[in-house]
Amino acid sequence: MSIASANRTRTLKRSTRSRSVGLALGAAALLATVFAVSGGEYSITPWRVLTILFGGGEGLETTVVWQWRMPRATAALVFGAGLAVSGAVFQTLTRNPLGSPDIIGFSTGAYTGALVMLTVLGGGFLATSLGALAGGLLTAFVVYLLAWRNGTHGFRLILVGIGVSAVLASFNHYLVLRAELDVAMAAAVWGAGTLNGVTWAGVIPVSIVVLASLAAVLVGSKSLQMLQMGDDLASALGMKVERTKLVLVTLAVLLVSAVTALAGPIAFVALVAPQLARRLVGGGSLNLIPTALTGAFLLALGDLLAQQLFAPIQLPVGVVTVCIGGIYLVYLLNRGTQRIRG
Repeated sequence: MSIASANRTRTLKRSTRSRSVGLALGAAALLATVFAVSGGEYSITPWRVLTILFGGGEGLETTVVWQWRMPRATAALVFGAGLAVSGAVFQTLTRNPLGSPDIIGFSTGAYTGALVMLTVLGGGFLATSLGALAGGLLTAFVVYLLAWRNGTHGFRLILVGIGVSAVLASFNHYLVLRAELDVAMAAAVWGAGTLNGVTWAGVIPVSIVVLASLAAVLVGSKSLQMLQMGDDLASALGMKVERTKLVLVTLAVLLVSAVTALAGPIAFVALVAPQLARRLVGGGSLNLIPTALTGAFLLALGDLLAQQLFAPIQLPVGVVTVCIGGIYLVYLLNRGTQRIRG
């Protein structure tokens, strides 16, 4: 068998596995969504939920499913996909599994922008959302500027991001402490990352931003794959490396900032999902669709656990994702330590 034929066979196998993994992840995410919608004080069987979703319901059950519970379920799927792809972009650009927006500090920056609008200027939902977007983009600009030394390098970007994130986290605590009690309590709960109480009025516009940004990143996936091979090779192939990086970073920041605007900073989905998708697909290659589906599944599962673990008390979904992500982070650091010792 020739080398070209062997490469085509490997590519075909990888593509087939990617589709199979994507279908399995999509089915798992939808299953978690159905169970999340079926639970609650007004219980509805999963089969009945499916019937209502396909237009077979009426009356109170339809209201419960479509108006009360589906906004939250839809947000979990769309926001999980957006966070996962955002994490994949940053991990590819930094070539480091720790390169995710919640580690680098962009999520913290988006939260800072929202807090300023909420606690200082007393803005409503629209102002808070715009503040989150502005905060995330401004933080990205500052980190990118501080990390610039004749180009950006992944390790320096991560270190600068961690430092900026620490400063912003302290400023966020100050904003919460100086705010009025009711605003401070709302900001503290929202700051944990929560989908409790979201409605279509908030989910629809944010989802449009997330889906549009996802589509733009998918269009630029070939450029991202070229950057994965190294800046020098990408430049040799005719790519304007820094300009392409800036566009991809902006899109990734838009993803995480839009999610933060409505749900607060949901941690560790962006960190875990890309790495888990790589292991499921195999080959170590970047594949954004399985990554998006992995993020959708993780956040849908996390929200299901947040609703059911201590029912009728509903936890912020960020509490669940922190637990899952914390375990993964310990594993990642432990594996890195073993490699150094080896």
